[in-house]
Amino acid sequence: MIKEHVVRPVSGLLGLIGLLGLIGIAIWLFASTIAAPKPPILIGAVLLFTVASIGLAGLFVVNPNQGKALTLFGKYRGTVKDPGFWLANPFALKTNVSLRVRNFETTKLKVNDNHSNPIEIGAVVVWQVVDTAEALFEVDDFENYVKVQSESALRALASSYPYDAHQAAELSLSGSPAEVSKALQAHVQDRLGKAGVHVIEARISHLAYSPEIAQAMLQRQQASAIIAARQKIVEGAVGMVENALDLLSQRDIVTLDDERRAAMVSNLLVVLCSERSTQPVINAGTLYP
Repeated sequence: MIKEHVVRPVSGLLGLIGLLGLIGIAIWLFASTIAAPKPPILIGAVLLFTVASIGLAGLFVVNPNQGKALTLFGKYRGTVKDPGFWLANPFALKTNVSLRVRNFETTKLKVNDNHSNPIEIGAVVVWQVVDTAEALFEVDDFENYVKVQSESALRALASSYPYDAHQAAELSLSGSPAEVSKALQAHVQDRLGKAGVHVIEARISHLAYSPEIAQAMLQRQQASAIIAARQKIVEGAVGMVENALDLLSQRDIVTLDDERRAAMVSNLLVVLCSERSTQPVINAGTLYP
């Protein structure tokens, strides 16, 4: 693999001054031979002027957070990353590579989760080029490579987790955003490492059931919520009934036999667990015939 190595060329200001000086000397020599032509001096002046003029093509500017990869006759010569005005070989090809942080949002992909439920998922990937040589020479069009591999990693991630967790310790796409984001970042980085790209962050930006099962899954979520709420209500009601019976017994307010205790427990549970307000019924008789 081609690895990046940073080079520091000649200062462009010094190079410009030197090249302009050579051009001035060449013009002076040329002018001095007009009156009395001297072929050797004239040829030297023309060659000096030509070399200096070609050298001006080697001047270039590197902006902040930008790199220029230098290639000469098909061979990688290094990358200039220091911002400034520089002079390099005029025959070297200078390719710009942005080192700024960039982000990319995938399209909404339709995939199956770990439970084979069709879902729609999208993600945002924040990335940066850290190795210009790999980005330019190891892959073809590294920006398109980032897009394609990010979507591929997102598909693989979506099939590894369920949409919703059905167990207490189970990770899910909707219930474990931090863990899923770390896993997605690792998946994307594993694919983009060979392109000289560092993934700064990757997170899910869109997550939903596919339209064909969205209504059924909504009913399922509502049923799960109702069951969980009912379970909490029953647990609380049982605790309140137990506390009431203990207080009645401790304070010796009334002595209840098993049948009356069962009747009281039944009545209290109905009152506490009912969704509607209960209507009191006064028993003027006795529980016994």
